[in-house]
Amino acid sequence: MRIESDLKLGFKDVLIRPKRSTLKSRSQVEVIRNYTFKHSQCQWSGVPIVAANMDTVGTFSLAKVLATHQMMTAVHKHYDIKQWQQFLNQLPKDQHRFLMVSTGTGEQDFVKTRQIMQLSDQLNFICIDVANGYAEHFVDYVAKVREEFPNKVIVAGNVVTGEMVEELIISGADIIKVGIGPGSVCTTRVKTGVGYPQLSAIIECADAAHGLSGHIIADGGCTCPGDVAKAFGGGADFVMLGGMLAAHNECGGDIIERDGQQYMRFYGMSSQRAMDKHAGGVAEYRAAEGKTVELPLRGSVENTVQDILGGVRSACTYVGASKLKELSKRTTFVRVLEQENNTYGKE
Repeated sequence: MRIESDLKLGFKDVLIRPKRSTLKSRSQVEVIRNYTFKHSQCQWSGVPIVAANMDTVGTFSLAKVLATHQMMTAVHKHYDIKQWQQFLNQLPKDQHRFLMVSTGTGEQDFVKTRQIMQLSDQLNFICIDVANGYAEHFVDYVAKVREEFPNKVIVAGNVVTGEMVEELIISGADIIKVGIGPGSVCTTRVKTGVGYPQLSAIIECADAAHGLSGHIIADGGCTCPGDVAKAFGGGADFVMLGGMLAAHNECGGDIIERDGQQYMRFYGMSSQRAMDKHAGGVAEYRAAEGKTVELPLRGSVENTVQDILGGVRSACTYVGASKLKELSKRTTFVRVLEQENNTYGKE
């Protein structure tokens, strides 16, 4: 046993210090990023924000809207082949590049991934998603998928430390998903005591990945557009959002009505509800590590997209970054004890 005393920070612990800027308007900020990925050598251009692969968020309906904004969706793994075929036939082929095909690490997952990837030559992203990316089996599975799909972009996670980022990249992953426990409906930290403050995880994992020409996705912990800006400022190449994109018309949660108000259920993928739905219940050897909440229905996701991108653009103008690419180079974080004046409550 040992104790690390180095300072580790979450989004709530910092603000971005403003700097002189020559930008006159938020409209001058370019939020499109262009990437070439390490192993696949695949080139991609778009807005590097990703809808999480939760069955209430990573839906075909949400993907259809986000693709028009050049934003990505990690489509959840519970759609069958027929549903995928129907969706891809409806979606313009040039928008298939904004989809990630999510998968687990079982043999049947491997077979299903191969079948989905054969449906369109424009599907370029495979997201291998497990809660604990530190397992040796997971590393072996990443290598197996890389061997099967040498020209596809492989996303692997989740991890929170640099040495595991390096191992997964060396094993064949192009992008590493970073985050254990920060999600709004994740209870891993209280059930297991395991986790890592998300901003520090992003900074350290980005440093490790970029040293090997890899990339990272900051997954979890963003509660507002300012957190998205901080994630990019900390070095994230992509930012994955769950709760911020939940409870919209395009999402997949059950809608309930109470006192004239409509709510949508949103739950973690390791929650009791998710495992009842997809795995026949919680196995006797494990505990649920997610919760279910009811969020007020928020209408179309279009307004939320505008709010998020507007906040990121504004952050860039405050530090003089004319492109999102420059934000991390111009970011200085200052530690704080408070984020917001809540005298009159939250918005």
